[in-house]
Amino acid sequence: MNSSLFLYIICFTCIGFCRADFDNLQDICPTDTTKKQTIFINGLPCKSPDRIFASDFKSTKLRDAGDTDKFPYSSLTLVTAADFPGLNTLGLSVARTDLDVDGMVVPHTHPRASEMLFVFKGVVIAGFVDTNRQVFQVMLKAGEVCVFPRGLLHFGFNVGYEFATVFSVLNSQNPGVVSISDAAFSDFDTIDDLVRKFISVSALDDKSIRNVTLSR
Repeated sequence: MNSSLFLYIICFTCIGFCRADFDNLQDICPTDTTKKQTIFINGLPCKSPDRIFASDFKSTKLRDAGDTDKFPYSSLTLVTAADFPGLNTLGLSVARTDLDVDGMVVPHTHPRASEMLFVFKGVVIAGFVDTNRQVFQVMLKAGEVCVFPRGLLHFGFNVGYEFATVFSVLNSQNPGVVSISDAAFSDFDTIDDLVRKFISVSALDDKSIRNVTLSR
């Protein structure tokens, strides 16, 4: 056999083996929050198996509403594997967003995760912007769900007459948040104007998604 062909086959086989272990190598691996991290890995260190308990897989951090008294009259509570040990290695995070009347979630992205959003209470407009500058918006009532694709700019707005609560699941244990409006604008009025340009309440109904293009 030609030596270069043989080397190619060996290298290809090795690459295949190296790519094989993207998933968990054990059933459970709750985060060890008791020790200072001295080894930095792509994730978080696991607890010793003899110190894993049922309580590692429960969290009460999303039970209570956040403070929505200040602009933009919303509150986000994001729970990752750093605070909820049972999430470690599962590729998941969970969040609660509370929105007062006229409250908003300013435009932001999660560079490492898609987000599925579930409206628990209230009426919310949610939307995202794709790379072709199109805005996809939908009105959601209690019990309804939408999804934001990974890395795309998205936003939300309480359009009802009562407090709104939204829960989200993200498919990364550390999704990251990049807030475009906070980084680009310093005053709240400018942020408010920007978000309201994304949201065209009169162009929506509760049965369909309308697409609009951002003005140049």
